[in-house]
Amino acid sequence: MRILLVEDNRDILANLADYLEIKGYTVDCAQDGLTGLHLAASQSYDLAVLDVMMPGMDGFTLCQRLREARNNLPVIMLTARDTLDDRLQGFSSGADDYLVKPFELSELAARVEAVLRRTHGSSRLLSVADLTLDLDSLEVVRQGTAIKLNPIGLKLLETLMQRSPSVVRREQLEEAIWGDDCPDSDSLRSHIHQLRQLIDKPFDTHLLQTVHGIGFRLAPPQIP
Repeated sequence: MRILLVEDNRDILANLADYLEIKGYTVDCAQDGLTGLHLAASQSYDLAVLDVMMPGMDGFTLCQRLREARNNLPVIMLTARDTLDDRLQGFSSGADDYLVKPFELSELAARVEAVLRRTHGSSRLLSVADLTLDLDSLEVVRQGTAIKLNPIGLKLLETLMQRSPSVVRREQLEEAIWGDDCPDSDSLRSHIHQLRQLIDKPFDTHLLQTVHGIGFRLAPPQIP
């Protein structure tokens, strides 16, 4: 899933982007409304998170411009303004949800998941090349063959597929699986090996790639 994050405070922007990427989302960032509007119009996103108070074009106006252009991109508003009138203005501009600062990062993640669930339907299917993962049934299939993965393998695969074709850093994978209670450094390598044996070894094309010194990515091999 790909998220557009528009926030004029550089530190807040970096903090939110890092957290959402750890959660497995691909995040594009903008620090003003005009840049955010250009990205939303020219790129494909699953959801936008917009700060309200921004220079040039505020979040309300940005959201309204999207709706006027018949862009149905789901939008979550972020603001320190928590009066009823402010919240009503957010919804009337076309926002799907409204989160008041300060907030916990875990609450933002929960709101993101809820909005995506409402707007993208009950069936959630990830696919990379001929490999698919149904996030509801947890069924993994490649070339018509069902693949059985344990819970850690499923979480690894989900994170890699959500970020594909981007590289996912080792620490991001460890955070996604174990949180702050990460075991020894060989554990991730062992689970990656097991995953590769199941999703790649029986097939001609190998999708799970090691980016030495950085992490891993799931993508078809590049043609020279």
